[in-house]
Amino acid sequence: MPTLADHLRALPDDGLAALLRLRPDLVVPVPGDLSALAARAQSRVSVARALDPLDRFTLEILDALRLTRADAESGSDGQTSIDAVLALVAAGRTPPEPDRVRAAIDRLRALFLVYGPTHALHVAAGVDEVTPAYPAGLGRPAAALDAEAAALCADAPGLRRTVLAAPPAARAVLDRLAAGPPLGAASANAVEDPDSPVGWLVSRHLLVPVTGVGGPAGPGGSVELPREVGLLLRRDVGPLGPLHPDPPAPHPSAPRAATQSAKIVDSAGAGQVMAVVRNVEDLLDALAAEPAPVLKSGGLGIRDVRRLAKAVGIDEGVTAPLLETAAAAGLIGETEPDTGAEPRFLPTPGYDHWRNLPIATRWVQLIQAWLAMTRQPGLAGRRDERDRLISVLAPELERLGAPALRSAAMGVLSDAEPGAALDADQILDVLGWRAPRRFAGPAGARPGGPIGAVGADDRRPAGQPPSPARDAVGWALAEAAQLGLTGMGALTGYGRLLLADLSDAGGRDPDEDPLGLSGSGAPLSAAVAVLDGLLPAPVDHVLLQADLTAVLPGPAEPELAAELALIGEPESTNVLRITADSVRRALDAGYSAAELHALFARRSRTPVPQGLTYLIDDVARRHGGLRVGSAGGYLRSDDEALLVELMADRRLSHLQLRRLAPTVLTTPYSSARLLAGLREAGYSPVPEDASGAAVLVRPKSLRAPSRRSPVTVRTAGDGAVRLSTPRLAAIVEQLRRADTAVRTARRPPASLRAERTGTATPAQAHIQAMAVLQQAVRDKQRVWVGYVDAHGGTAARLVRPVSVSAGYLRAEDDRTETLHTFALHRITAAVVEE
Repeated sequence: MPTLADHLRALPDDGLAALLRLRPDLVVPVPGDLSALAARAQSRVSVARALDPLDRFTLEILDALRLTRADAESGSDGQTSIDAVLALVAAGRTPPEPDRVRAAIDRLRALFLVYGPTHALHVAAGVDEVTPAYPAGLGRPAAALDAEAAALCADAPGLRRTVLAAPPAARAVLDRLAAGPPLGAASANAVEDPDSPVGWLVSRHLLVPVTGVGGPAGPGGSVELPREVGLLLRRDVGPLGPLHPDPPAPHPSAPRAATQSAKIVDSAGAGQVMAVVRNVEDLLDALAAEPAPVLKSGGLGIRDVRRLAKAVGIDEGVTAPLLETAAAAGLIGETEPDTGAEPRFLPTPGYDHWRNLPIATRWVQLIQAWLAMTRQPGLAGRRDERDRLISVLAPELERLGAPALRSAAMGVLSDAEPGAALDADQILDVLGWRAPRRFAGPAGARPGGPIGAVGADDRRPAGQPPSPARDAVGWALAEAAQLGLTGMGALTGYGRLLLADLSDAGGRDPDEDPLGLSGSGAPLSAAVAVLDGLLPAPVDHVLLQADLTAVLPGPAEPELAAELALIGEPESTNVLRITADSVRRALDAGYSAAELHALFARRSRTPVPQGLTYLIDDVARRHGGLRVGSAGGYLRSDDEALLVELMADRRLSHLQLRRLAPTVLTTPYSSARLLAGLREAGYSPVPEDASGAAVLVRPKSLRAPSRRSPVTVRTAGDGAVRLSTPRLAAIVEQLRRADTAVRTARRPPASLRAERTGTATPAQAHIQAMAVLQQAVRDKQRVWVGYVDAHGGTAARLVRPVSVSAGYLRAEDDRTETLHTFALHRITAAVVEE
């Protein structure tokens, strides 16, 4: 039977490159040869990764392949065929079109989860390990469970009469197990009691007690429904049960006219865009004014979160997603811990560049960061498994699957009609069909619950996603609404363009843009242009009022916003009040009174109030009346002559000593530098503390700082890595060469075949082989060993002999790094490697 490695070798280079493009994890790192590639392609991890993005219908067809493989009469080698699958699917109530079944099989074959010709298909070995043990929710054949159950199932009329004679409670148990999975837990008393529903079924051989399958789910054990009984009970819906070739069609919760709804959605989203950009800017300004310390466990303290939320005027629940998104966009950073100072959260230099960009461009950067960040802000404020509070910006918020789920949820909104508002449950229904292994879990992945009582069922309904997925989708929708990506529950028009551009950039062949320039430039211009058209145009003027307030008739240009932040106190979104403190702040920044008068005259479309002119002149008249300076250290002495000598000493000119009083000198440098300079010049100063007492300190031993642990770089590549065409071609060529070299090197030499087929008697050949092996042990050479295996077949292996004793040869295989043991009487020949 051809193996998967043989099928891979038979592929053309383009076909092998197509497989690696679909499953890039197979070449990370690049395997040694095609045999190693085939082994990796059938491993549990790689097969699970290939199955995760498959839709529900494709997984159902995979179950059909597994079922027909098990039922094939020639199935000793596990073969099946497309015709067998089509026949099984056609037995359903509403079978899908054959072309759709073939398309699903072609997708499985492209991933090499199924391989071989159409008349002899094989399911990859790792598929059975990562998929439910019961394909399509059907149990094992009765012959594999119990002889009496097999005899009952062989009599079709008798089986039908027995099922029809089941009491209502027993029939309910049968129907429940027939829907899948076929395994249920039952107590020992229920199994042994013929009057109980389970006992009645067991006594009639419709259920078979089993042990060691999935583990007993109750104090008694498990019972299994034979496959023949399940097929009989599914006669109305088909052997595979209800198939789902089409995704569920979600209906908007509030249907409206498409064009009118789209305009309302875009208007609502644009308003939220302005709010979120302003809120992020206010949050970072508040963080810059009062940096927040980093907790010892990492993250931002709840008090600082409340302080920032109160300063901006937003809810604490909104603050966490905004801070996380800003940090993901590179606008918030963590300072390095200095000597005596703890690390703090502060805006980064990138924030200064970001705040000078147009609003639409700033918003696009935030959305890109939000879609790609491996953080789950919705977990902030909850308790972890140790009952500790999870903080904002803490490491515990890392979730590698967050970007994929977030993008998938937005993809469902993008595929809906414009203006359609979908809730979390409707989105989860679609995601449960598109990728049930990721968002709903494989059907029948675990045994059923107790079935001793009628109606008792602790299993999750089919297709129902677990609560973590529902929470994550709910958080994604809430954050999208907060960020302005959606409006009134529907995806905005500019958001649809942005998602389409990002999807095209992510799916583009890396050869088309090796530097990644197009991913951050032109493709996003369409979304930015549409959003710019919805936002009010930036203004470069204000309207000054008689009460010393400045009204902004729209969003301010970056230059005007910087000026207003200096000369005004914000009272609301578009209103600032000019006060004596704000004027003093502008004067401290370097403005003169004349420049402030010119600034207000240039920026105001209304006459400058006389009260503002008087206020500027009055504050400027008193500005600078007092001077405050800094001194790094001081020098005090009761000997005035000594201080005069110090002032005249040229060796101390670099200290820039200045006389404040007859007995006091100051310097802009630190006291430590002053002390060292005086001692170098031959003086004998003594340091003192704030109270004037002399400080005598024993010198400390110098120690090197402890090395910080390296930061672990975590990646979120679950199939998102794309390999360029030249790289794929190089990998394919490398695999071909390595496979050829390995197969050539591992081929027994002609001399070994001649030894086995020569004219020497078996005894003579055995004696010669022992001599070669003993010499190889002494010389540590590799030897081709011909031997007879346990099945009587001849084989050869290239090994490095370690010892020959006690009737056995112990040798090491360099390629697999394993130690093999050969019985000496089975060895037929030995030839030293050429």
